[in-house]
Parts: sequence; structure tokens; C-alpha cells
Amino acid sequence: DGKIYDAYVIYPKNHTSEANFVEYFVYQIMPDILENKCGYKLCIYGRDIHPGEDAASAIEKRMQKSRRLIILLTHQLINSKEDAYDQHIALYNALIQNDTKVILLEMETIGTYGKLQESLRFIIKQQGTIKWKEEHTVHPQSPNSKFWKQVRYHMPLTRRPS
Repeated sequence: DGKIYDAYVIYPKNHTSEANFVEYFVYQIMPDILENKCGYKLCIYGRDIHPGEDAASAIEKRMQKSRRLIILLTHQLINSKEDAYDQHIALYNALIQNDTKVILLEMETIGTYGKLQESLRFIIKQQGTIKWKEEHTVHPQSPNSKFWKQVRYHMPLTRRPS
């Protein structure tokens, strides 16, 4: 299908204390479970998009080469303007072009979805979110936890390395 990545990950990129866990999750936990243990290939901004690349076109190209979009919903992402670009492109590709499935990971209790942009509310209404709960942090490395099983259910089928 010409795709290189199984999923492009969208997450808040501010460096605040609550973002520390999200960054740890994005750079450590997700790759450990989804790449090392389950055989997926993720595209993570800051790891797979290199300094000096035109960020806007790099983001767009990587998304087009991804089978899924994983959006980590946090209060910071919802209220941030600087993360809006990749989120906007992602939702456009998912909803208008209908060519990419979105997986929403609710990393903290969002409560009411009223503040979310309409396209995100539409996706939540269609398929809901996968909620990260604090108890997952005890054994976040288990790909067999309920959370990771739900994530894998929405991911494309993997081609196991032979």
C-alpha cells in the first residue's frame, strides 16, 4: 500500500511537568510495546522527523505514509495552539479524505468533550477513546494489558518478522 509506518503519533510537545509522563510514554513505553513487542513501526515527531527538515511538509508526508494516526488526548493538546497544525492535517486526512483511521488515546480524564474541535468530537462519537488509567503505570510494559489490547485491536495487522 506504499505506507512505511503503521501509525503516526500526535502528542503535546510542550515541556511542562505533566508533559513529562506523556513524553516518556511516547518515546519509551509506546515504542517498547508497539515496536519491540508487537512489531509495529511508529512515526514520532522528534524522533523520526529530523532537525532541518521543513516540519510542515515532513509531518504531512509522514502522515500520508502512515496507516493509522494515534492522537494522545491531554488537556495540554486540547488547549495548545502550537500542536494544532499536525492535528489539523491529521483530522483532514482522516475525515475528508477518509484514508486514515484515527486512534484516540485519552491520557488523562478530559471530562466534557465540549472544548474539543468538532472533528475530534465526531470521531469520539463514532468510535470513542481508549482511556489510559493510572493502574496501567504499574505494568505499562505488558502488551497484554487491556489498554494495549484495545490499541492493537485498532492497529493494522502486522507483518511478523520471519
